[in-house]
Amino acid sequence: MKEPLFSPLNKEAFWITIQRSQDYLLNAQLPDGYWQGELRIDCTLVADTICFKHWDGKVDEVWQRKAVNHLLNLQLPEGGWNIYHGGPAEVNATIKSYLALKLAGLKEADPRMSRARSVLLNLGGVPRMNTFSKLYLALLGLFPWKYLPTIPCEVILIGNWFYLNFHEMSNWTRSIIVPLSIINHFKPTRKLRHPVTIDELYPDGFHERDLRLPHSPEIFSWRNLFLAMDKVNKLAEKFAQWGIHPFRRQALRKSEDWMLERFEGADGLGAIWPSMLNSLIAMKAMGYEDDHPQVLRAERELKKLEHETETEVRIEPCLSPVWDTAIACAALSASGVAPANPIMRKAADYLVSKEIRFRGDWKYKNEADIEPSGWAFEHENKWSPDVDDSAMVMLALRRMQSSDKKAQQACLKRGLEWLLTFQCKGGGWAAFDKDCTKSIMEKVPFADHNAMLDPECADITARILELLGAEGLTLEHPQVKLGVQYLRSQQEEDGSWYGRWGVNYLYGTWLALRGLRALKMDMHQPWLQKAKDWLESVQLIDGGWGERCNSYEDPVLKGQGPSTASQTAWAVMGLCAFGDPGLPSLHRGIQYLIDMQSNDGSWPEEETTGTGFPLVFYLKYDMYRNSWPLLALATYQDLVKAKANASL
Repeated sequence: MKEPLFSPLNKEAFWITIQRSQDYLLNAQLPDGYWQGELRIDCTLVADTICFKHWDGKVDEVWQRKAVNHLLNLQLPEGGWNIYHGGPAEVNATIKSYLALKLAGLKEADPRMSRARSVLLNLGGVPRMNTFSKLYLALLGLFPWKYLPTIPCEVILIGNWFYLNFHEMSNWTRSIIVPLSIINHFKPTRKLRHPVTIDELYPDGFHERDLRLPHSPEIFSWRNLFLAMDKVNKLAEKFAQWGIHPFRRQALRKSEDWMLERFEGADGLGAIWPSMLNSLIAMKAMGYEDDHPQVLRAERELKKLEHETETEVRIEPCLSPVWDTAIACAALSASGVAPANPIMRKAADYLVSKEIRFRGDWKYKNEADIEPSGWAFEHENKWSPDVDDSAMVMLALRRMQSSDKKAQQACLKRGLEWLLTFQCKGGGWAAFDKDCTKSIMEKVPFADHNAMLDPECADITARILELLGAEGLTLEHPQVKLGVQYLRSQQEEDGSWYGRWGVNYLYGTWLALRGLRALKMDMHQPWLQKAKDWLESVQLIDGGWGERCNSYEDPVLKGQGPSTASQTAWAVMGLCAFGDPGLPSLHRGIQYLIDMQSNDGSWPEEETTGTGFPLVFYLKYDMYRNSWPLLALATYQDLVKAKANASL
């Protein structure tokens, strides 16, 4: 009865693929019980670090040569640098790399610099950079501070009673803004030992009209109101420099205290590279000596993110052990690796140990009287447990056995209760905070990093629903009902869902379908069949699926891109939600995964399939190419078994 369900797949090849994948992942576990793949990103962190070292006056020539090699290896043939694999040149990344290379000694006449300059002028040059990028130029004396939007540190003094306050900004924005507000006060421009200019990167010359912040075409708009307020802030800044600002001293002290407090229990401020570097610059601007313990600490945490080889340097934006471990464990458990396996038990102990029993910054938006719980993305980040990570950890732990069964059950119970309190008013869940959705915040002049808010989104909501379904909650449960309503409201006309944290519609769609399937939703309903039709419509001729980050720029490009192992796995799991292991499209997707597996049990993948901030920052999770395909094969395996059992 079972054999035909694999047709036309080769059953032996299927099982060999699973076995090799299991062996590869099991062997990849690190000594302390976790998995951690490298987070590959664009050129900007290495370029910014070169610029910082010149600002700091401490340039290691050997390190810099390796960093230059890295940048040149990433340069596109036409001369620019992109922010995702296969993407076009991007203005911020290209200017940062150009400047870093110029600081490192490359001459303007160098053909590589000439090509980069030509691309930059076509992209609009320095005037088209975002605020945070221009601020780094200002530190080097290459952009006037007066044309940057003010980031007043007094914002940290505004209480929650005010409609627009500090905690209405996203978690990651807060950790970036606080040190930047200190930098904004001191404006610590430093003269370079070997001065450079980038005047050649202004297409129409150095004109005020290209430097000042653009107004909205509508006379009465939030944008124009905030720009008017920025002029007032700039006047207040002048008084602050004269020492007569009524709140500046208090705000600076509170900003410094807030920043230093969040060094504790975290892998650096926010445990993310931009905040960590900004905090180091802020301390130096405040006069901290180079041998101050907090300065040395910040430098150590930044160094942990570097990968230095004999020829190049790469930098990760953060580390991802908890996230990577949860996905790997979910895949291994689902594919049949026993909970008693010592490797799995060690991983379970690691995940249980990483529960955060501390009431972090989420408490300001979520005032529920609940025991603190949750898991962060990184090794240590007690201030910012991540809702999505927490759900993934709990999905994995449900099928595992730690050394302390009682402690494991207790943390799962706490975690679920904690997670339920984060449901937003709209019915969905967000990444870190609850109801961080005041769109007016996106109109402030320094909000051009496209990450000012932390709104509820379909992909995280769907994962929460998957967990709730696994825990036995039904479609009649009030919070489940609200979540499903939200998810349905987010479906696109063609049946797909937008993916906020993975690229893109393939990511959002498979998670939505998997979450609804876990709740025992009737998957034959027309609105769900439309999602199935969409997935099948974008399957590629090789049997796989792929989508590039350009679908964030233009939804017409959704579901288009070279096939990848991770995105094919997502699509396969999305189709498995419909309960039919005989789908030809499903067979082709499974066959793609079988055919593309390497002999060592891994899958090759060059494309960027992870999302940080859409349009601004993307990631390549190196673990994705190996964990998600195994989970997809395991999901299909379970589907085959269920169908066979039903036919007995």
